[in-house]
Amino acid sequence: MIHNKEAESETRFYGFIRAASVGLTHIISIAFPVFISFLSLPGTSVFSWHPFLMTVAFGFFMTEAILLFSPHGSLLKRFPHKTKGRVHWILQSLCGSCAVLGLAAIYYNKYLNGKAHFTSWHSLLGLITVCVVCVQSLAAVPLIYHSLAKGWSLAKLKRYHAASGLVTFLLGCTSLLLGLCSSWFTASVGGHAWYLAATCPALSALIIMNQVSSAYVAKKRLQS
Repeated sequence: MIHNKEAESETRFYGFIRAASVGLTHIISIAFPVFISFLSLPGTSVFSWHPFLMTVAFGFFMTEAILLFSPHGSLLKRFPHKTKGRVHWILQSLCGSCAVLGLAAIYYNKYLNGKAHFTSWHSLLGLITVCVVCVQSLAAVPLIYHSLAKGWSLAKLKRYHAASGLVTFLLGCTSLLLGLCSSWFTASVGGHAWYLAATCPALSALIIMNQVSSAYVAKKRLQS
C-alpha cells in the first residue's frame, strides 16, 4: 500500500515536471521569435527578414507542430489524433514556407552586397536544414494518403517520420544557435542577454527530444 502511494506520488511529480517543461517551451516559442523580431525589425531591410522568418519557422511553427502531440501540454489535447495531424501538417507547411523565404532573403541580401554564399557553418547548416525540411514535408504525404505507400505499415511510417522529424528539429535549433553567434547578433546582444537567448533553442531542443524519445519508449513497452 505504501509502495503504491510512493509510486503514485512519483508519477504525479514527473507528470508535473513534464507539464511545466512543455509550458515553458510554449512560452519560449512565442518569446524568442518576438525578441528576434524586435532586434531585426522585419521590413527595414532585406536582411531583416532572414532572422525573423527563420526564428518563426523553427522557433514557433515547428516547435508548436511537435508539441501538438505532447500528452502533457498539447494545445489540442482534447481533440482527436486526426485533427492534431491536420493542424501539424498546416504548421509544418508554414514552417517550410518561412524557412524557404528566409533562405531566399539572405541569399538575395548577399547578392545585393556582392558577398559570397554559404561560407560559414551557420549558412551551410541552414541550407542543409531547409533542404531537409522540404524533404521531410514531402515524405510525410503518405501519412495523410496512406495508399501512396503500399507495403508500408502506418505505424512504421509514423515511427520513421517521428525520428526524422526530431533530427530535422535538432538541425533547426542548431542553426538558430549558430545564428546567435553571427556578427549581427553579437553586435546587438551581449553578456547575460546572449546566454539567455542561447538557452531558448537549447531548452526547446532538449524538451522536444525528451517528448519524442519518451513516446517511442512508451510504444515499445506496449508492444512488448
